[in-house]
Amino acid sequence: MKIKLSNIRIPVGSKDGLEIAINRQFGIQVEDLRGLRILRQAIDARKKNRVIFDYQVGLTLPDRYKYLLSDANVTEWPEKPVMEYPAWQGEHRPVVVGFGPAGMFAALYLARCQARPIVIERGARIEERKRAVEIFLHDKKLDPNCNVQFGEGGAGTFSDGKLNTNVHGEYNRFVLEEFYKHGADEDVLYMQNPHVGTDYLERVVRNIRLEIESLGGEFHFNTTFTDFQQSNGALLVTCNTGERFLTRHLLLGLGHSARDTIRHLYDRGLAMEAKAFSMGVRIEHQQRRVNRMQYGEAARILPPASYKGVVHLGDRGVYTFCMCPGGTVMASASEEGTIVTNGMSERSRDKANANSALLVSVHPDDYLKGSPLDGLDYQERYERAAFGIAGDYRAPGNLVGEFLAGKIADRYRSVKPSYPHGVFFCDLGRCLPDYVVDALRQAIPQLDRKLKGFADPDAVLTGVETRSSSPVRILRGENRQCGIPGIYPMGEGAGYAGGIVSAAIDGLKTAVSIVSMSEIQ
Repeated sequence: MKIKLSNIRIPVGSKDGLEIAINRQFGIQVEDLRGLRILRQAIDARKKNRVIFDYQVGLTLPDRYKYLLSDANVTEWPEKPVMEYPAWQGEHRPVVVGFGPAGMFAALYLARCQARPIVIERGARIEERKRAVEIFLHDKKLDPNCNVQFGEGGAGTFSDGKLNTNVHGEYNRFVLEEFYKHGADEDVLYMQNPHVGTDYLERVVRNIRLEIESLGGEFHFNTTFTDFQQSNGALLVTCNTGERFLTRHLLLGLGHSARDTIRHLYDRGLAMEAKAFSMGVRIEHQQRRVNRMQYGEAARILPPASYKGVVHLGDRGVYTFCMCPGGTVMASASEEGTIVTNGMSERSRDKANANSALLVSVHPDDYLKGSPLDGLDYQERYERAAFGIAGDYRAPGNLVGEFLAGKIADRYRSVKPSYPHGVFFCDLGRCLPDYVVDALRQAIPQLDRKLKGFADPDAVLTGVETRSSSPVRILRGENRQCGIPGIYPMGEGAGYAGGIVSAAIDGLKTAVSIVSMSEIQ
């Protein structure tokens, strides 16, 4: 019989292994634990003097252990659904625009269904893209079409590669297994907050592309989708290179930084609506202090710690997002003359600082003047204001102590900023709305009550973080098409996801729907 065992708790530092703990808790003989599979591993650090590893495992046992099913911590472990790949029946090959998580998983599924998808990506292959990013980080020479936002793998490639999500179900497991299959470490399958690391993401992204190519998929890098024309029930897709593709299925995995394309699609008649998003800064602490804050004495034997916090201020929330232990604050601009920050960490998470977005919710009422695209202009306004403060790619910033006191720091102290172009200390009200600054000042002390040390006066605030999600949604129906037949908005840029996994799932669901419809055409 296949069962799951939950709530297996082992104190950090205990000499007991997992098998011994299971034997003690459930009476299962060690020799019957062959084939044991960890399904979930978490760290319970609510009591700093007794930090616990908490496990859930799956295994197959002889029927003589059926009596265990009466235990509240034992449940049956159903067979995993098998993903099916029906043969593509469409008249034309599908076209996927954008090779971020949504486009990647849509193209992978379509390729396995023998659809031989055509993928259009405005940026370069990962190898060339990495060089373009390094040039920007070292020499401040930005390629507007190939950078941290654009290129093979999408914006998430230069991040921590976090694979946690609030979206659950069979597709979630599928996405995690594909990341593992294509080069991520096995622990992404069971860690409470799995992460790949940007150095491993390069390998994962490349391997997924190679599989798609091996199945007949076709890639056009350094190629920007520019327009479409309806033609006899099909769509004629055109690109800046002059290439044209005829299709009945145009999948738009644009990413939230493709503002030019989103604006053009709005002009071409795609219905859109304004939506809430967030703005704020990156907050940067010494990683060793975060470890101590979260784990107490156990920090010396545990991996780098993360945190998560939220404060509600009336109808506005302030929250941490995309926390990167042992990482770097990234220069993530995709347009010249702008400052955009994000966080990145490698698999080892071994850098001196931890950083996290510290964001304030922005409602349509804050920026909407008449067009659903007003949020794009609002983001860009503050990104350009941030650039204008120093007049170059140095990011505006301040220290927490001075920020809370309404002053401006004149030097950094124990926390050295990791932002590659340097931080220019200033009044952050020059590059963020007043309500964002006010909310941050109220929230930081409140977060410190939950996360002791969060309001460290030496912690660095680096602005601006504006692209945690899209401020616009491209409307689509239950069949996942927009008002123009054959066009399928998907992923973060279309307003339907908020991270690597949720975007991948949205792209996957779109591809499954398209293949299903092709069978009945």
